Amino acid sequence: MTYPPDRRSIRRAMEGLALFHDVLDDPVGRAARTLTLEPAYQPAARLVSLLAEEAEFYPEELVGDAWQNHLLDRILVSDNPFSRKAEQAGVAGMGERLLVEVRRELTLLRQLYAEGGIVLAAEAHSALGDDTRPGWSGHRPLGSGQQIHIAEAQELKRELAVSQDWAWLVDRLAEVYARTGVGEFARYRAFRWVREGEHGRLAGIEHPDPIRLTDLVEYEREREPAVRNAERFAAGLPANNVLFYGERGTGKSSTVKALLNEFGDRGLRLIDIPKESLLDLPEILAQVRDRKQRFLLFVDDLSFEENETWYKPLKAVLEGSVEATPDNVVLYATSNRRHVIREQFSDREAPEDDDVHALETLDEKLSLSDRFGLRVWFGAPDQDRYLRIVSALARSRGISLPEDQLRDLALDWASHHNGRSGRTARQFVEGLAAEIAQP
Repeated sequence: MTYPPDRRSIRRAMEGLALFHDVLDDPVGRAARTLTLEPAYQPAARLVSLLAEEAEFYPEELVGDAWQNHLLDRILVSDNPFSRKAEQAGVAGMGERLLVEVRRELTLLRQLYAEGGIVLAAEAHSALGDDTRPGWSGHRPLGSGQQIHIAEAQELKRELAVSQDWAWLVDRLAEVYARTGVGEFARYRAFRWVREGEHGRLAGIEHPDPIRLTDLVEYEREREPAVRNAERFAAGLPANNVLFYGERGTGKSSTVKALLNEFGDRGLRLIDIPKESLLDLPEILAQVRDRKQRFLLFVDDLSFEENETWYKPLKAVLEGSVEATPDNVVLYATSNRRHVIREQFSDREAPEDDDVHALETLDEKLSLSDRFGLRVWFGAPDQDRYLRIVSALARSRGISLPEDQLRDLALDWASHHNGRSGRTARQFVEGLAAEIAQP
């Protein structure tokens, strides 16, 4: 005799997860686990609210209902011994004992997919005083067009949705882990390093800057070597560390962010590191070592005052130390200074302080920029280049003023707003577009 699923059987399935325990280690999963232990208002309301928000603002088509789509997404980004081994060696490199455990847990996850949503919906809405016990269907995702899954991952979601036996899909799941990566590195393409107490962590960025190389106007010749370098790096080939230096507002930082959108589908990831966190570089490298993805460490506005020594950890990344720098890491930095570290004329005078080797200290400072294999100069645009940038940006915004009028307005704007630069041109066009649109 077959009994209908109940709260106890779903709780047992949840408690049976060892490798895939992190699938339920998020706000939705924690609310669901609590609800199976204590069918009360607070976990019920939280689960209903979280699933509704996720489903209604989901950028892609849902696979299954809100609970099922959420569960599938969590499986795709699970960071466990199976997914990490799949990323590095595939199923062929795994021990049979690991595969036996994976098949057991996939059977439990299939139960949570097929029956868990039914039980959780009934318990949640009963606790909320709703006797109709609706399920988790009926939501309309926002469908913003933002792609959060590559084609292989989306196809696997559909395969899991119709399969009656997930244990037979071990090979397919391993293939997707190997292709998309594991854990947060599969979910996000951009990260920022956040310091919390004595340690830091990589925080995923939900909405990275969408700028692309095709959006950048002028400076094609300047950025081309850095773009080719990033393309080779994303392809798994050796690449140089890169320093962009030059005038403010010329597109140095935008170029780096555009590289992520250009090569993110090929496994490139970007980690934004504040200058003040450079001492954490060994900790950051430890977190990305042996990962499948290729990591572009991005340090914006890299410059140091005379008494700052945060530049020293960079040497280990740029030139290596006793511990080798991972092959899947390269550094892209921007600076307004050619030598990165501020130099004063007094530094070149005969020393009167207690630094016996002052000239060697100066050389150590100035040689930091020379340790970058590729250095790219972005100079301030002359008047013709500035006006070409303005004209291109105006066309992209649908502004059709006569060229002479656009020219005069752009030059007048530059004379009152920090001079000629790509940033000044963009600010001018944005202001002009708003002025034209205003009734």
